[in-house]
Amino acid sequence: MPTEPFRINIFVEPTVYEQIELLAERRGVSLSMAARDLITEALVLDEDEDEALAQLADGRDATFRAEAALSHEETWQRNTS
Repeated sequence: MPTEPFRINIFVEPTVYEQIELLAERRGVSLSMAARDLITEALVLDEDEDEALAQLADGRDATFRAEAALSHEETWQRNTS
């Protein structure tokens, strides 16, 4: 049995509204469909970013050598010099 979608009411700045309106016109969809698509795309991108960063961290963990690592103080000294 299909479920009904949930409704969200939001307030946006006029410039954001105008951008969503232009996007909806370009895509040939309603304003609410354009907003829904933008939210969905943002959530997918966030998940993709999390996965990419997790893979990066795993790679760094695999090659980490404590004896070659800089201390907190050494890192700050290098970045402020």
